[in-house]
Amino acid sequence: MGKIFCLMGKSSSGKDSIYKELLADETLGLKRIVPYTTRPIREGEREGVEYHFVTEEHLEAYLRAGKVVELRAYDTMQGVWKYFTVWEREEDLHRDSYAVIGTLESWRAMCQYFGRERMVPVYIEVEDGQRLMRAVLREQRQKCPMYAELCRRFLADEEDFSEKQLIDEQITTRFRNEDFGICLHEIKLFIQKEMRYN
Repeated sequence: MGKIFCLMGKSSSGKDSIYKELLADETLGLKRIVPYTTRPIREGEREGVEYHFVTEEHLEAYLRAGKVVELRAYDTMQGVWKYFTVWEREEDLHRDSYAVIGTLESWRAMCQYFGRERMVPVYIEVEDGQRLMRAVLREQRQKCPMYAELCRRFLADEEDFSEKQLIDEQITTRFRNEDFGICLHEIKLFIQKEMRYN
């Protein structure tokens, strides 16, 4: 039975970088679940890598086709941005294991859709001050920095990933991303162990 490893954590905790490294490791053999979003593409992002960047019309078509696993909407400083996960027929959980980046909200929806026994949480933590500095540096590299949105997301993370919510979802294993190499190594060992119990 394949599993879905769901990488979660507050903004600027290093999820994207860890996700890319996990997918590049051929010994793990993880397949990619690329999330979808209606938000504008950021500097340095590529279509089909970090996200599929789509219109509201595309989202409506996926909803009509019954392919949307989970859908979240955020009222940002630039308007409502939607994020969602699509499950296509060619992705086979009987044969392969997958990696995806998500939130607690998407985690709950995927557990309901795929079954909790297939889902494995990978929660990444970074000290808040360090996270904020990383977020500001990343935003400075954008053509049109959105600092107000950065602040909104930073504050929203406190509620979205509260300790109570993590405990309620039984997410007890945490990976501290102070040293990227060490954190990545620990996550790889964890995934290998989970796959052996398949």
